[in-house]
Amino acid sequence: MASAPPLSVARLYRPNRFVSLPAELDPDTYDTSSEKRRAEAERLAIRSRLKRQYLLQLNNPSPPAVIEDPALIRWAYAKSQNVYPTFRPTPKTSFLGAAYALGPLLFWIFVLKADKDCKEKRIQEGKYERPFSVFF
Repeated sequence: MASAPPLSVARLYRPNRFVSLPAELDPDTYDTSSEKRRAEAERLAIRSRLKRQYLLQLNNPSPPAVIEDPALIRWAYAKSQNVYPTFRPTPKTSFLGAAYALGPLLFWIFVLKADKDCKEKRIQEGKYERPFSVFF
């Protein structure tokens, strides 16, 4: 005689008597179909095989020079090499690019011009004597 399938985590969960059960944990809405559970089991099996392979490489008495973790390689590629296919030029990014490129340049032009005008005004009023300098 076949025993009943084990209860899911959602069915085993009992809410705290001081807090009501959230809608996300309601077993009627949370329990997934058998196809979805099968897909989750397959993904879990793949993850466990990859983890076992990685741990065997890591704990090998004569390990290879570099232990490659495929998930880490995919993450590094997505983080560094694959930037522009997901970048979309929008008015906001265009404005920010112009601000970061031209902002510091315009700031220093303004500061140096104001300093030069101030010195020139003091020279014309006779309040500033220009020091002798070969380079400036």
